[in-house]
Amino acid sequence: MLLLSVAVLVCAYMAWNIGANDVANAMGTSVGSGALTLRRAIIVAAVFEFAGAVFFGSHVTDTIRKGVLDFGGEDFSEELSQKLMYGFMAALLAAAIWLTIATRFGLPVSTTHSIVGGVIGMGLWIQPSSVNWPKVGEIVVSWVASPLLGGLLAYLSFVIIKKVIFNHENPVERTRKIAPLLALPTFFVLGLALQFKGLKGFYKNLDSAGIIDKANWLPPKDGVTFNPFADGAWIPLNSLLVAFAIGCLASSVLWYVLRRYKFKEEGYAGVERVFIWLQIITACYVAFAHGANDVANAIGPMAAIWDVATSATGTLSPDQVGVPIGLLLLGGIGITIGVATWGYKVMDTIGKKITHITPSRGFAAEFGAATTVLIFSMPFLAVPISTTHTLVGAVVGVGLAGGASSVDFRVFGKIAASWVASLPFAGLGAVIFYILFAGSTTNVAIVTLLAIGATIFLLIRKSTDEEVDEETIVVTEAPVDVTIAEVTKPKPFEMFHLHAKAVERTVDCMLDAVKAAAAGKDASDYITATIAAELEADNIKNDLREEIGTGVRITIGRDNFMQMIARQDRIADYAQNVAEQLSFRTLFDNSEARTQLAAMGEAVAKTVARYEDTVEQLKNLSHSGFARKEMVILMELIKEVNYLEHEADVVERKAAAIVFSQGDDSALAAMHMYRVLQRLDDVANACEKAANAFLPLTHQR
Repeated sequence: MLLLSVAVLVCAYMAWNIGANDVANAMGTSVGSGALTLRRAIIVAAVFEFAGAVFFGSHVTDTIRKGVLDFGGEDFSEELSQKLMYGFMAALLAAAIWLTIATRFGLPVSTTHSIVGGVIGMGLWIQPSSVNWPKVGEIVVSWVASPLLGGLLAYLSFVIIKKVIFNHENPVERTRKIAPLLALPTFFVLGLALQFKGLKGFYKNLDSAGIIDKANWLPPKDGVTFNPFADGAWIPLNSLLVAFAIGCLASSVLWYVLRRYKFKEEGYAGVERVFIWLQIITACYVAFAHGANDVANAIGPMAAIWDVATSATGTLSPDQVGVPIGLLLLGGIGITIGVATWGYKVMDTIGKKITHITPSRGFAAEFGAATTVLIFSMPFLAVPISTTHTLVGAVVGVGLAGGASSVDFRVFGKIAASWVASLPFAGLGAVIFYILFAGSTTNVAIVTLLAIGATIFLLIRKSTDEEVDEETIVVTEAPVDVTIAEVTKPKPFEMFHLHAKAVERTVDCMLDAVKAAAAGKDASDYITATIAAELEADNIKNDLREEIGTGVRITIGRDNFMQMIARQDRIADYAQNVAEQLSFRTLFDNSEARTQLAAMGEAVAKTVARYEDTVEQLKNLSHSGFARKEMVILMELIKEVNYLEHEADVVERKAAAIVFSQGDDSALAAMHMYRVLQRLDDVANACEKAANAFLPLTHQR
């Protein structure tokens, strides 16, 4: 009884870790793109994960996870069964602790590979010859194969979306026509994947109850043909028809909705709204399928322990064992709690730190990942891949569609290293725990409680303050959709545009001060307003830098973006300096010179206004996935900024000529006016430099 109680505790702990780490597979890109707020993502994930685990999780499970151990065709002896019971306990505990460590550092790892690593470790210790090395080799190959294929499919998906929709002159109207066509293959693939992965346990349950023949719905292991009408087809005809019906239904519904839907958003915001719908549906599928399929990672070893502990002979069933509904409930509840309590950490990594995610990019990543999982689950490949690895590869692939600088390969390198570490860490941990258990129920209880307690104390309590800050940052992440998600904070490019508008307000206040001073009026109020506007711009700048500092990946690269912020901020700084110069002393008392000074201020303000338009276009360019037509518009705006800066130079030369030709009698006042002209010229020059920094973006991708 004590052993089973401790096993239930470890099973619940493992399920909690699965929810905390693997939830990013379903919701990471949705949160990162703003399709869902963190709070709503947690609610949606919890509901679908629980439903998949409890109502559609398999009522039978393999006793030896993923076939990595082979003890021959004979029944297990009592001695070996007892060793395996303690071994499964050790493997489960080691895998759970590894997942806790990975989640603490926001690293998305494979829960399947973690438990497999633990099983391999205990198998090597109990009976080295039992390890199925070819199967282990397949797992190692999947570390490379699944991210590559997922990345390639996601890359191609987003490139197609960009060329067909974003590059069109009217992307919203184009979306009305193209989105339903995209929905058909998308939901066809999801329909197949749902049956082969998410409903696999459900079909097994119906088959065991004598209701259906699962061979007519699931790919047979001994399949030999793609012909769906032949016996042993890799993709059964029933599954194809159901998937096609799902695709047609989704396509028809989307066509009907878009035909009548009136977009409140303009341009790319309207396009992204449609992809928000598609992305959320895809995320719900992934959460459901994950709950139904991966709950076995927690309850599979537990079911084996239960089978041995409750067996009259004390032996383990060689093939599959029944899973009590109580264990499915335990797994479903544990996953749900893991999603709600700690799921944000890995979602933050996938959604924000690898690359910049928008709803269209997130949809492409999830579609690429789902297609890859479906391909590798077919009997003609039958390679056990990780959904986590595949999705991370898909996110990287989508990022590469915007150029290599769009992907933070330092973050990806850490993630890849954690994948490689999963098997040996969990395997070694399983061996250590197995030795410490020493075949004693009392030892199992003591070691388990100490191990879990020490892990929680060292990794969770130590970082409580840090985690609260991180959670606050993620919760306030801005979504694109104002109906489905709560708008609380704009994205980096949107914040950059807000900063540009604040800079423009600073320059407008400066212009008022220049005009007042040139007219011989008191400019104090305008000078004060300029200083206040510059402070407002500084606050936005600081918020923007803080947002980038949290690890948000920017399409053009974090360093480049930081330099762009600094150049833009310099415009406001120079504008404030102009206003402050006006307060030092009275201007040169010459009506013609003062008229030219006011004209110089107007010319500078026009330059800054056009620069703000350029930044707004940069935001549009980012939203479009760097579409070619948006690059052309950006280049034209940059040219206009340069032209207006040149016009300001012309006015400055006229004003300077008057000051130096007629200011001999009031040299100090004339020199003071010239300094003001120079500072105004600094504003225009800073504007030109800031705009020219965008030029590399017009020649990329």
